[in-house]
Amino acid sequence: MPVIEIHDLVKCYGDVKAVDGVGLSVEAGEVFAILGPNGAGKSTTVEILEGYRSQTSGTVSVLGYDPAEAQRAYKERIGIVLQETAIEEQLTVAEAIDTYGSMYPNRRPTGELIELVGLEEKTDARIRTLSGGQRRRLELALGIVGDPEIIFLDEPTTGFDPSARRQAWSIVQNLTSLGKTVLLTTHYMDEAQFLADRVAVMAKGKIVAEGPPDTLGGRATSGTLIKFNSNGQSMEGLPADDFSVAENGGVVVRTKDPTHDLYRITGWAIDHGIDLTGLSVSQPSLEDVYLELTGEAADV
Repeated sequence: MPVIEIHDLVKCYGDVKAVDGVGLSVEAGEVFAILGPNGAGKSTTVEILEGYRSQTSGTVSVLGYDPAEAQRAYKERIGIVLQETAIEEQLTVAEAIDTYGSMYPNRRPTGELIELVGLEEKTDARIRTLSGGQRRRLELALGIVGDPEIIFLDEPTTGFDPSARRQAWSIVQNLTSLGKTVLLTTHYMDEAQFLADRVAVMAKGKIVAEGPPDTLGGRATSGTLIKFNSNGQSMEGLPADDFSVAENGGVVVRTKDPTHDLYRITGWAIDHGIDLTGLSVSQPSLEDVYLELTGEAADV
């Protein structure tokens, strides 16, 4: 049974539809990612699921509850990690977890949470002494201290360096190994690719694509990309039926027959004395698909 179900969800602010007919479902134990540019409606959708906003129309069910009407019994079963959380900085890591945990009837042990998020060496450290990445790990511990069934993560690794992001991903994987359902929003395509079982892309209040990252937007069957840099040289006569040249000189050729087209392109380049720097051949990445799906909404 899905633990999250949305049907024809609409949220209006005056004459503006921030969410316009969204429908989706999330199964127990899934990691489900919502992607989209700023203003796409993803944060509003998640806030409705969390119970912070009410919908204008449509139906929403999370663990069998309507979040807009659910009270304590519902909130005890979900965990929320916002982009920023205000925590009393004079508390130690252990004290903060104990304080938050005292509000829940079924809570995870403090030591277990500290180990789960990798803060063993900071157990007795004051929060004001933690680095940004360490604080984010603590925020994650506070979000799951009540042993929630569903965890909402809002841009969980924004501002992290690559090493800290990888550590955060490991924590999310640890949560799924405990049987938790995770719904996250992110701007990072590699994060969605690595963590998510399924992805929904939102643009202008609508879901424009949904599915596993490897097949999103027809990615698995959409052909191959041949990429190289023009280095300012003319691409007139390039033997390709479908190609584009970006302002920075990057050339992308879309093809269903990469072997044949690569042979033609390299032969043409040799004949014309053109160096194809940065030449690569690959299937469209999740980022390629995302940019194509949200192109019209990129400036919203």
